[in-house]
Amino acid sequence: MLSFDSGDGRTLATGAGLHVVALNWRDLRNPLAGGAEVHLEEILHHLGRRGHRCTLISSRFPGAPAVEEADGYRVIRGGGANTFNLAVPFLFRRLAAREPPDVVVDDINKIPFYSPLFTRAPVLAVIPHFMGAAVFREVNPFLAAGVYALELPVRHIYRRCHFEVISESTRDDLIARGFPAERIAVVHCGIDRTVYRRDPSVPKTPASSLVYVGRIKRYKSLDHLVRALPLVRRRVPDCTVTVVGDGDGLGALSALARRLGVADAVRFTGFVPLAEKVRHLQAAHVLVNPSVKEGWGLTNVEGNACGTVCVAADSPGLRDSVLDGRTGLLYPYGDLEALADRVVRLLTDPARRRQMEDEALAWATTLTWERCGEETLRLIERVRAPG
Repeated sequence: MLSFDSGDGRTLATGAGLHVVALNWRDLRNPLAGGAEVHLEEILHHLGRRGHRCTLISSRFPGAPAVEEADGYRVIRGGGANTFNLAVPFLFRRLAAREPPDVVVDDINKIPFYSPLFTRAPVLAVIPHFMGAAVFREVNPFLAAGVYALELPVRHIYRRCHFEVISESTRDDLIARGFPAERIAVVHCGIDRTVYRRDPSVPKTPASSLVYVGRIKRYKSLDHLVRALPLVRRRVPDCTVTVVGDGDGLGALSALARRLGVADAVRFTGFVPLAEKVRHLQAAHVLVNPSVKEGWGLTNVEGNACGTVCVAADSPGLRDSVLDGRTGLLYPYGDLEALADRVVRLLTDPARRRQMEDEALAWATTLTWERCGEETLRLIERVRAPG
């Protein structure tokens, strides 16, 4: 047995295995956590069950303890929402002096940590996706230019690392940026089928309904759905939209719905508990995802697992999590007429929609966190191998 300091004076025992230190801006308890946090911590949970010791270094948020035990791994928090990348080297070195890591899992999500500059341990870089030029849709030009510039040195600084990406789109993006293809592995995300599942006691809504689930950010392009709604309602007058999630784009989106005269047909729930989120996914007729770019599009397959088909932009990441014509329909990003057309097709053809719902459920069953965790473990073992 191995032991390690919990950070609050306790000594905790763990089975023999690797010490994996993960770096991510947020942990799952952070109110702003999203798909990237689910992905990384499902991997850590799996590694913990396989007997490995895992520590996640993440940022602090109001009310969060500095050290906390999660489900099979430990979370150490420090730095703030805007300064965490500066705090990471100090937090890491303090931990590594007591408990040297065997492998570092560096989640490159937002501003990179550049971990190869402060660790000699082998690094597996996990990349949901690079923001690239899409960041200019989200923040002011000066800040966007800074984020864009900070992504540029990644290829050089991480040149000796292996990379885990969550979609073929991200793999192709990395190769186009000059990353070596032989060091990139695609590992699709999983789904917790005990949570995301079809429930016969939750029927589809009586009236035609659309749902969006996720953060409300400008690059998510949720305004496209609101702008397309009047086009949909010309042919499906009772159609409504439920927007599940929160974010700094909420005010502008609500104002847009009022200007377009569809405020009575758009409901904003804000942040909701997981069980309520799942009920929204189960009850909707169609999930819509109009984002310009994603790493994968986890909500697409979560909706599929709940028995709901999706309409998504033919964008990087989204085109990987939708089997076009089988689990959902893709449309050219930004084409509001095409978006409305795909939605109307599914709403007005229940027989086809039910057939696609069955295919969506079958597709979702192939996506498990156990598979994702095991494939990541094999990558970690490869990263540790000499040469």
